[in-house]
Amino acid sequence: MSNVISRGELWLETLVPGAKRIAGLCPSVQAADGELNGETVRFIAVVPDAHNHYPRATKGEVGLLEGWTLAKVVSETIAADANRAVKRPIVAVIDVASQAYGRREEGFGIHQALAGAAAAYANARLAGHPVIGLIVGKAMSGAFLAHGYQANRLIAFNDKGVLIHAMGKESAARITLRTVEALEKLAATIPPMAYDISNYATLGLLENLLDISNPDAPSAQDLALVKNTLQQAINDARQDPTLKSRLGADNRRSSALVRERMRASW
Repeated sequence: MSNVISRGELWLETLVPGAKRIAGLCPSVQAADGELNGETVRFIAVVPDAHNHYPRATKGEVGLLEGWTLAKVVSETIAADANRAVKRPIVAVIDVASQAYGRREEGFGIHQALAGAAAAYANARLAGHPVIGLIVGKAMSGAFLAHGYQANRLIAFNDKGVLIHAMGKESAARITLRTVEALEKLAATIPPMAYDISNYATLGLLENLLDISNPDAPSAQDLALVKNTLQQAINDARQDPTLKSRLGADNRRSSALVRERMRASW
């Protein structure tokens, strides 16, 4: 267990209270089986580990250990269910600060570790596992790509603590030669540049945006809402395992049109 309780860890425990964690994983990746509507569901979260072997991955970042461990647990889930007619749903509980930036991480191939995790989630989805991403906190940069972005359906809390972006504000400000304040002002007019979840929702990638009374201390009503929404997302994913629902928002009309024209031409 980690020394700092993150939202990811909090919600993993809330969804599977007292459940035994799967053995053989690094401390920063926790997974457990729980139930939704009488069906076994595998829940997976990346959590802070103050004693992580890699100092850049102590606060919930996804690094070498996390990437390969996510790939391991998801791949083992696929293998365990290979002969089952109905595949077990997988819920990625998402609260990841960033990918782990460091010379050792780059030298030892963090790109391969994170690609392995993303591929494992994609393989699970293609094998018939309903994969649901539950965004309870931050979903930043390569960490989100590795843990959750390959889901059939994405669900997020409508809360100021939920942030989704390719990079942190400070990094984006440096790269664009702006102050953080100037970046925030510009992002308010360009949805893909914004960090808040309400702007992200306009891009069509979310299946649901949930109003939770207190994400850091969820009530029984909050938990019931989340469980019901997860169950609905699982059902929807089984009916339509494609990702075409992500093109439904107004800000994705051009993307949908391009795909339509390409299909018509080919």
